[in-house]
Amino acid sequence: MKKTIGLTYDVKEEHQLQDGQPKDTYAEFDPKHVIDNVVASLEQCGYKVLRIGNVYNLLRQIDNLEVDIVFNLAEGLGSRNRESQVPIILEMKGIPCVGSDALTLGLTLDKIMAKKIFISEGIPTPRFIELKSAEEIEKNMDHLQFPLIVKLRYEGSSKGLDEGARVANIDELKNRVDKIVNTYNQSVLVEEFIRGTEFTVGVIGNENPEALPIVQVQIDNKLDLQDMFYTFARIASDKLQYICPAKIPDKLYKKIEDCAIKAYKSVECRDFGRVDFRVDSQGNPYVLEINPLPSLSNEDVFMTTAKVLGMTFPGMLDKIITTALKRYGLN
Repeated sequence: MKKTIGLTYDVKEEHQLQDGQPKDTYAEFDPKHVIDNVVASLEQCGYKVLRIGNVYNLLRQIDNLEVDIVFNLAEGLGSRNRESQVPIILEMKGIPCVGSDALTLGLTLDKIMAKKIFISEGIPTPRFIELKSAEEIEKNMDHLQFPLIVKLRYEGSSKGLDEGARVANIDELKNRVDKIVNTYNQSVLVEEFIRGTEFTVGVIGNENPEALPIVQVQIDNKLDLQDMFYTFARIASDKLQYICPAKIPDKLYKKIEDCAIKAYKSVECRDFGRVDFRVDSQGNPYVLEINPLPSLSNEDVFMTTAKVLGMTFPGMLDKIITTALKRYGLN
């Protein structure tokens, strides 16, 4: 008998931009049609689905929640711990949850903390510094080489990333840091920009996680991106395409695959996740970040790899949930 699944999520349509908020404030939230598709897909697999919604809805229902497991897609609002809100509440109440726990979600949303783990585990990642203001630049730049890229410390979905995020000199860096810190009210990650190609890898599993077919990012019909990169504006445009499986040499394919699994294990991801890479002209892969709460939209990586594997989207979701149920001994 199939289980009853509670679904936690945040939808964009429930929020309106306030005066002064950046246009990408709710970029990480799912459009309603994505949640509708996830629900329909789970029901197609035979599960009964209870729509819970955001963390506040969860709190109101928590003592009367009749579910076998919760599939958490909620991004949360507020600090770098926002993705941890749903899992920690469920953990306190002893309710099983699909996906990574609160510690992993908090650790990985903060790109700087995640990079420290990568470095400790010998996982290649671009050299970086954290800046809280432009005034800190001069005393921190001695080990970095331009070009650099300026990213928000704890945001996803390419928030804060546009063409101006890549900087070629000190003046551009100062202007960018000032703009981003003042707009988003958080410190920034400044890392060396890797010219070359870009890839993303879905991973599923626990004790022996498996990498899904590698996806290569194509922008403006170009696979050799060089100075181009994934931006907020490109997510919703037809200029961004996913090529899967990536048409790269076997040696590089294996190197990326192994690195993805190592990164996944290093932060103790559970059930599923996604690892993003840049590869330089010498064929050296660098982990940019890991996302244990990746998008499950029809246009994103997990649907792309499902097609390559001969699976349907419902089949991919069922695989993820079955992985979680097995971890809890509920299958």
